[in-house]
Amino acid sequence: GFIVSEINAKKGEEFIDFEGQDPLTLKDVFGNNKEAIFLTQIERTIDRHMKVQQKNFDKGIKVLSLFFIDRVANYIEDEGVIRVIFEEAFDNIKIRYPFFKEKNVEDVHRGYFSKRKKKGSDEEEAFDSEGNTLADRRAEKEAFALIMRHKEQLLSMDEEVCFIFAHSALKEGWDNPNVFQICTL
Repeated sequence: GFIVSEINAKKGEEFIDFEGQDPLTLKDVFGNNKEAIFLTQIERTIDRHMKVQQKNFDKGIKVLSLFFIDRVANYIEDEGVIRVIFEEAFDNIKIRYPFFKEKNVEDVHRGYFSKRKKKGSDEEEAFDSEGNTLADRRAEKEAFALIMRHKEQLLSMDEEVCFIFAHSALKEGWDNPNVFQICTL
């Protein structure tokens, strides 16, 4: 339904002009379907993750993928858009990859969102990012410990978690050689 009235490919001036619309430059985004963009990014990240893991499985290398998300609520809520898209995409894609075929989506992803120091201590604890129940708060603390403190366990092929969700950044100094891709949502 769009009619192109002009295309300018001159370096530094690049744009496409559609009749009845503002010109679109290389820096512009046309449309604003955030969920469709999230879906495409998440599907590609999962598929690439599974391909790379399949390639490296016999070498004993565990692949991790890291998602930086726009809003914590989009992941931690049961119906958060990022959580829903990820879980559906994982279940749809895993059937093509023997290593992932039998895995439960609930077991393969965790999130790290914040930290705080306990009063009068240098010890960090997981920030209760809206966990309503004791079980929710316990799960958040376990995810924090796995991602931030127990790198050896996270890198073990016996550990199911291989997709990590974070907001903004992970703790300074956190590094992991097995992060093969980063997806910024």
